[in-house]
Amino acid sequence: MGSIYLIRHGQASFGADDYDVLSPTGIRQAEILGQHLAELGISIDRCYSGDLRRQQHTANSALAQFAAVGLPVPVVEIDSAFNEFDADAVIRALLPAMLDDEPEALDILRNAAQNRAEFQRIFALIIERWLAGTHDTPGLESWLGFVDRVQAGLQRILDSADNTQKIAVFTSGGTITALLHLITQMPAKQAFELNWQIVNTSLNQLKFRGREVALASFNSHAHLQLLKAPELITFR
Repeated sequence: MGSIYLIRHGQASFGADDYDVLSPTGIRQAEILGQHLAELGISIDRCYSGDLRRQQHTANSALAQFAAVGLPVPVVEIDSAFNEFDADAVIRALLPAMLDDEPEALDILRNAAQNRAEFQRIFALIIERWLAGTHDTPGLESWLGFVDRVQAGLQRILDSADNTQKIAVFTSGGTITALLHLITQMPAKQAFELNWQIVNTSLNQLKFRGREVALASFNSHAHLQLLKAPELITFR
């Protein structure tokens, strides 16, 4: 059987003006991941990334560690199907209807870095509404539309793969969640409860034969745990 490694990007710049940039910790996480895979002798036959900068930077930083020890480095193929959903657009669309019940929500979201726990609570409420599909607005990518996009990306990989290949996909937590939902038939709400646990640069392995796909492992981050440096284990 072939393997697809779904890899979440390294820590981004949460609370900064531009989230789509790896933090110094995120770059280090990606380098550690690449070193770990190289030490295990896991060769990557093909590699995909969404077109977000944090995803591509994670891919390039990890694969540079393969080159450093003389292992083959695949070309990173860009497929926007593996982009994260637009969280800012979801918030803008769904927040106004919540303000009567959560009058402090706007201030909390504007100062997310200083209100991490409250940000997570408000964001989870917004995501719950998005998943339900009852608050969709024109122009907003719905949860079902997002799932269809991610599924199309997976099918493109499977259509061009053979059953011996090891394939890396550098992506984001929401995308991994959508794939968990598709592959395991887990309800969307339950899948998103797992989403909040996905560690930056964690490995999630799928096994495939033809178009048959099964989940083999979820959220492995041994490459970070082995260093015994808790600050490297991050969730945003």
